Amino acid sequence: MPRHPGLTLGVASLVGTTVGCLVLWRFIHRRRQLSAASLHKNISPGGDACIDCTERESSENSEEEYCGVSAVEKILEAEIKVVSETEEWEEIWPILNKELTYYKVLGIDCEWVAVEGKKKPVSLLQMATHSGFCVLVRLPQFVNSGRTVPNTFLNLLANPSILKVGVGCCDDSNKLQCDYGLSVKGLVDIRYLAMRQRRDSFQNSLSLKTLSESILSFPLDKSFQLRCSNWDAEEFSQDQVLYAARDAQVSIALFLHLLGFFSPDSPCSWEFLLGKCQGLVDVPFKAKSAGILNGDVNGAQRTKRSRSEEKLSQINQGKDPRKNKKKPLGVGYSARKAPLYDNCFLHAPDGQPLCTCDRKKAQWYLDKGIGDLISNDPFIVKLRFEPSGRPESSVDYYLTVKENLCVVCGKRESYIRKNVVPHEYRRHFPIQMKDHNSHDVLLLCTSCHAVSNYHDASLKQRLSEEFNAPIGCEEGVRMLEDPERRQVRSAARALLNASKLPEQRRNELLKEIKNHYGTEYITHETLQEAASLETRIFNESYVPHGVKVVQSYAKGGLKSLMELEKRWRQHFLDSMQPKYLPPQWSVDHNHSKLLRKYGENLMIPVG
Repeated sequence: MPRHPGLTLGVASLVGTTVGCLVLWRFIHRRRQLSAASLHKNISPGGDACIDCTERESSENSEEEYCGVSAVEKILEAEIKVVSETEEWEEIWPILNKELTYYKVLGIDCEWVAVEGKKKPVSLLQMATHSGFCVLVRLPQFVNSGRTVPNTFLNLLANPSILKVGVGCCDDSNKLQCDYGLSVKGLVDIRYLAMRQRRDSFQNSLSLKTLSESILSFPLDKSFQLRCSNWDAEEFSQDQVLYAARDAQVSIALFLHLLGFFSPDSPCSWEFLLGKCQGLVDVPFKAKSAGILNGDVNGAQRTKRSRSEEKLSQINQGKDPRKNKKKPLGVGYSARKAPLYDNCFLHAPDGQPLCTCDRKKAQWYLDKGIGDLISNDPFIVKLRFEPSGRPESSVDYYLTVKENLCVVCGKRESYIRKNVVPHEYRRHFPIQMKDHNSHDVLLLCTSCHAVSNYHDASLKQRLSEEFNAPIGCEEGVRMLEDPERRQVRSAARALLNASKLPEQRRNELLKEIKNHYGTEYITHETLQEAASLETRIFNESYVPHGVKVVQSYAKGGLKSLMELEKRWRQHFLDSMQPKYLPPQWSVDHNHSKLLRKYGENLMIPVG
């Protein structure tokens, strides 16, 4: 036993710490060597892009190379190209355009210099494709080169169908608009996706560095020397090029990772990815107004709708109303002021019960003189004419007396009608499946109604993905923006508001406005008119989500469309587990009768 155990323990601790630090140093040193080697390999000398497109295409078709960490590493090791002149852009554009035919998305970021706290115009625009191929555009040289800015560059930025993803990308877009009059559309801040997918993982920071380390396990070098280096320098250092490219590449890698792109079991169609960005396009990131702190990521986008529509929108966009501690369940709904069921009866001339109805309808037969009052309690009217149809049995659903209570919890006040099959689908059903059909209209209290709508949103999203019927994307939008008119409006606003535009860029913007109005002389009044130009046009390919889903089911005939109806009914049973359903309520209600009458292969026209 040593005489000085404390000294021995101290020496052992010192040795262990020294060895640990040495191992950590060797790891960091080795990683820097790999990064430098990758940079020398990927930056083409003399400004020429040496990209093996065949190799990139083969990697896109390889499932192994697009799984997990290896796929992320490939993105971070992809080709980097610096563009300062129009000719250099024209060289790389075919490659960039080809990349965008696979997935219309770019990771973007901007760099600029600040002098004494005042920001100078954007110095560098970084763009990376899904494969990691990165283009660094030096905007001062590119815009002021004496050549017209290529339309391919302008249209790429202004095209809303090509997503531009990053952290703070909306702020970058505003600065590009202010500094150069460049319109950038199709922006998605990946912080929304991060909060939606992994809400509990980010308590203190949502910076690109934090997201990269937490999600991709890739450390980003955000040292002060690089962040605040001279981005207006005549030549970039290799560290600057690598730093700038990494921001755009990490942005696209995060976007794909958060949408499950690297999962071998996940569908990777563009429509699938686009559907997951629903409600997030061109929405500036504001944590409080977006409801991030409460978990309501999708509630960021607000439109001018009625209160009831806004309530439904918030629920449909993914926030469980039961978890909102600030607003009790059911607040915002207008409960019925009168009972739904009066339980009056209509009888055939021979006295056979036909159905129950409300008091107003029963009174109508009396007022028209085509019915006779048989009883006041219960209120029974016997018709004076032969009805078009009679119940097939004495236990028909429409003969049952129904109580005015919530079918889920049994509450007898503050209830409203619930369409089990949402109206946006039912309205496109054939007349045979919606005429005189109250089976799928039930009573729910306002609290249960809010929860039910929340569950309905999940099924609607699944239908959206199954039938390529995105909600809120181009095919689901009635009005689209005309890119040419939008470009003219953007140019006019830039000329009116950006006082320090380069002369070359100012002349280009004026030329766009002159071409639009067909004149060589532009007055201040013309600029103001152009700045408020209406850019929306009717979308000829507009197909509402509900129409597309119903059309897909209707292709299989009447029986196939019944499956959609049955699916919604079963969804209501599974999600709400109602305890007080009316007798004879069934997921197969009326199906056998319709099949006997029309046949299962009846073709259904859907308009």
